[in-house]
Amino acid sequence: MPARNCRHCGEPLQGRADKKFCDDQCRSSFNNKANADVSGQMRNINRILRKNRRVLEQALGPRITRRLPMARLSEMGFSQKYHTHTFQNKEGQVYLFSYEYGILPLKGDMAMVVKSKRELE
Repeated sequence: MPARNCRHCGEPLQGRADKKFCDDQCRSSFNNKANADVSGQMRNINRILRKNRRVLEQALGPRITRRLPMARLSEMGFSQKYHTHTFQNKEGQVYLFSYEYGILPLKGDMAMVVKSKRELE
């Protein structure tokens, strides 16, 4: 039977035949290193999505809907490139959502900011 070594530190393994790591620390370190690039990118995207949500929440305030210039939202830090999902209503208008807050781009560099009631039913 060939010698088996830990996939992280290279130390010889003892125990179960399907064992890959010598302990939990090596398993965790191996997986953290393998996922570091993906985790960093995901962390950055999630940061942008959370910021978009905060901007829309702040822009909307206590209202149900509000029309604002897209330039104003951009000044507040909103990035139209990032959104969690879209919703198309019966009229074919496409809303861009950051979690439960969304925008409907309108003519003339305006946007309608909304808070979802189950994707506007």
